[in-house]
Amino acid sequence: MNTTTLTEKYHVAAPRYTSYPTVPYWDEEGFDAKKWSKAVVNAFNESNLDEGISLYVHLPFCEDLCTYCGCNTRITKNHNVEKPYIDALLKEWQLYLGLFKSKPLIKELHLGGGTPTFFSPRNLDFLIRGLLENAQLHKDAEFSFEAHPGNTTEAHLFTLSRLGFKRLSLGIQDFDPKVQLAINRVQTVEQVDDITQLARQNGYHSVNYDLIYGLPNQTRSGLCETIEEVLQLRPDRIAFYSYAHVPWIKPGQRRYTEADLPSSESKQELYNIGRKLLKEGGYVEIGMDHFTLSTDSLYEAEQTGTLHRNFMGYTHQYSKLMIGLGVSSISDTWNAFAQNVKTVETYMEMVNNGEFPLLKGHILNETDLLIRKHILNIMCKGRTSWTVLDAENDAFAEGLNRMRWLAQDGLVFMSAHELQVTAFGKRFLRNICMTLDVRLWEKQSETQQFSLAD
Repeated sequence: MNTTTLTEKYHVAAPRYTSYPTVPYWDEEGFDAKKWSKAVVNAFNESNLDEGISLYVHLPFCEDLCTYCGCNTRITKNHNVEKPYIDALLKEWQLYLGLFKSKPLIKELHLGGGTPTFFSPRNLDFLIRGLLENAQLHKDAEFSFEAHPGNTTEAHLFTLSRLGFKRLSLGIQDFDPKVQLAINRVQTVEQVDDITQLARQNGYHSVNYDLIYGLPNQTRSGLCETIEEVLQLRPDRIAFYSYAHVPWIKPGQRRYTEADLPSSESKQELYNIGRKLLKEGGYVEIGMDHFTLSTDSLYEAEQTGTLHRNFMGYTHQYSKLMIGLGVSSISDTWNAFAQNVKTVETYMEMVNNGEFPLLKGHILNETDLLIRKHILNIMCKGRTSWTVLDAENDAFAEGLNRMRWLAQDGLVFMSAHELQVTAFGKRFLRNICMTLDVRLWEKQSETQQFSLAD
């Protein structure tokens, strides 16, 4: 079977596996706020003194809708929303502090969105100081934030750098004006260059660019020009994502139709070209969708086998407890997940009433933990091995049986107790992990939940 035929065969809806089980297959009936609080306390007691905890803060506001975006956003030009929302975030954090017997040791802090730089530097300063007021910093603490090149100022960079932020991620997507018009995301090469240089001048040691292939009106020549510009700017990391077309979830994507998107074959070609240019430009492929310079910490983590993946994506940091603050944020205690409510009004009402703003969650059972371990190994290390006891688990054994079909197609190499992703199979990590996903196989929804793996 040739490469094109295999690509078509595995061009199916698949999770990105920032968690297992994935959110659509959580067992919500076995979850409640009391169980969640207990899971948080247990994880905190087990991890806080040495490895510390991670914080993710969701800042949902954007002035304009980027139509490609699948994030939970609130579009407004009214900046009076900033302070009330920050006050609610700090109240939610106080609810968690009330569960802890000692000051939390913060190892990782990330601001996501939405557009974190929608918020003024002054309000961001107020937020971060409020989060850290009753906490300690881990000796290896790292702070990062996502930014729009069009509204990020030197004051943003200076203020956050002074507070300890040294990592910055810029959403570029594509420099082609036709693509930018379709996705309503306009920024010039000059703007991106200016922000990158200002970041480095303000002490940021890691700058990431997000690029997307498969966007409406995207062409081979346009993507090549974008990557050539990016290679000149030399970010430390590049995330090269597949566009997820899910208009049944994100109506903003109905601004264009499937006819405006590259065909499956063209999208595959875009990926192959982009991957080739990035590798020729001196970047090393890390895990899935990521490319880094050999000086970057993600590269070192992959080399040493310490690469980790969570709801924030790939990271070289590991902590058992990750608390997500803000609307729609997801938290993880390793054996339990929880997601906050998805609307700003409900979130603020619940927090102001002294309630954890939980929408749903999941308590992992022994099989979940086993499958999670192996999926994480595949996503981060490209391999996994199992014991005789693992293989006696019926769900895992069924997954290994399904995996033999992928071995026949050359995606993985399997021995009696080990699986290795092949060089060809690295392109299909989502499909490989899906083979082990017992909850997906047992409870597939009639509604498509995921983007295509391509």
